[in-house]
Amino acid sequence: MSSALYVFAYLLLIAGVSYLAYLSHIPEAYIVAMAVIMVGIGVVSGMESARLRSSHYRRGPGLY
Repeated sequence: MSSALYVFAYLLLIAGVSYLAYLSHIPEAYIVAMAVIMVGIGVVSGMESARLRSSHYRRGPGLY
């Protein structure tokens, strides 16, 4: 999956969850904290998948 598509999908997920939390009358401070945590998880998982892809391309055949 391309990075732009990954970022767009994750931002859409955060927006949807935040909107549902707003409709459930959850306090705004909790919604903001939840969104910040989800952004952090998205950054870490995106970096991890990018690192795995780039390390795969750097290895030569037969190297560990």
